[in-house]
Amino acid sequence: AGLALPGAAVASPPRAPAAVIAIEHARLFPGEGAVIEDGTVVLAAATAAGPGRILAAGPSASVKVPAGAERIDGRGAFVTPGLFDAESRAGLIEIELEESTYEAALPHQGPVRAAFQVIDGWNPGSTVVPVTRMEGVTTVALAPLGGLVAGRGAIADLGEPRGVDGAELVLRSPSALYVELGLAGRGFAGGSRGGELLRLRELVDDVRQYQQRKADFEKNQMRHVAASRLDLEAMIPAFVARGGRAELPVVIGVHKAVDIAAALRLARELGLRVILSGCEEGWRVAGELAAAGVACIVHPFEDLPGSFESLGSRLDNAALLTRAGVTVALSPRLAAPHNGRTLRIEAGNAVANGLPFAEALRAITLTPARLFGVDDQVGSLTPGRLADVVLWSGDPLETSTRVRAVWVRGRALPLVSRQTLLRDRYMDVSKARPQVK
Repeated sequence: AGLALPGAAVASPPRAPAAVIAIEHARLFPGEGAVIEDGTVVLAAATAAGPGRILAAGPSASVKVPAGAERIDGRGAFVTPGLFDAESRAGLIEIELEESTYEAALPHQGPVRAAFQVIDGWNPGSTVVPVTRMEGVTTVALAPLGGLVAGRGAIADLGEPRGVDGAELVLRSPSALYVELGLAGRGFAGGSRGGELLRLRELVDDVRQYQQRKADFEKNQMRHVAASRLDLEAMIPAFVARGGRAELPVVIGVHKAVDIAAALRLARELGLRVILSGCEEGWRVAGELAAAGVACIVHPFEDLPGSFESLGSRLDNAALLTRAGVTVALSPRLAAPHNGRTLRIEAGNAVANGLPFAEALRAITLTPARLFGVDDQVGSLTPGRLADVVLWSGDPLETSTRVRAVWVRGRALPLVSRQTLLRDRYMDVSKARPQVK
């Protein structure tokens, strides 16, 4: 077995993967501050013992590369933290028009579905995951849909799972309670916007009463409440403050300016910690949003009204909100699962319409990580964070730029998806059809 054939070249043994990788002399966006024009990032590769982490990042002149590291020349390239989609269905919906692949909602339940948690139906092996990851998206906020209270979300990395369920990829679950106002929610609350707010006030009061009187509830010695026991339990971390702060944020889907103002009043009245999602007319109440310290998840492509809720949609919404002092995260906010890959293009369009470049990059990296309380793990190239890193061929917000390499938790993942495999299989059409003589 150890002999070589005469005259044959002796193959050298495969090189073991380096324990440390350094991308040198690239344009570098660390997550905080401005772009570093000549920067270096050093990351530890994943091992059997655990995920890889960022070791150093900064100007190349001040970053020391350890001996034995794999050195990647980043001249002409750009390095960012892995992108973070603040509202995603990657791994929750395989085919949007095929109900059997739809795990983002409880479509046949009533208006309150708080106990539903999307992580129970998440498939990290979905074909949507590599499609999304190949465009630099390495972390997603998985969001439920439907009802007045849709359920609870989760934060997960889009790495390759060790097991079927990918439990090690979950950063936080539950991450937030999701609520829908406006047209999406009013059908579950008597058909009016006032009914939505009435139901939410009732739910908050019921949850707080239940939390104080669980023993009475179990003995049926408490007044009727508007949700099941499991739903009440699920809403406690969002509706009951502990130490002056609720554990879970409430993500409220809201679009019209008057509905945004109503959501702000409700949050102030009930002491809720809220993030608003949608906010197509947010620019009209930007001052109020900034004064309340409430962040918005914005879809930058929204410029035409899809309904009477969003008559004031405009492409510079994110820029106007940011200029007013509102914290903005960007997301395609699409139920169509494969389109989460457009996140960087969305951010590029926000820049074309006035959002500063560094703010746009932060809106798809560090800002959503902070909103959901996982910025100690992802969202920046700070030493100690998980090594979710993307190497780009150029400006990541330009449509012509391509991902050169992506690391999730320190593991370099192939830029291969079902789509690329089909492309390669049928690239040469002459082989796919018989020759006519």
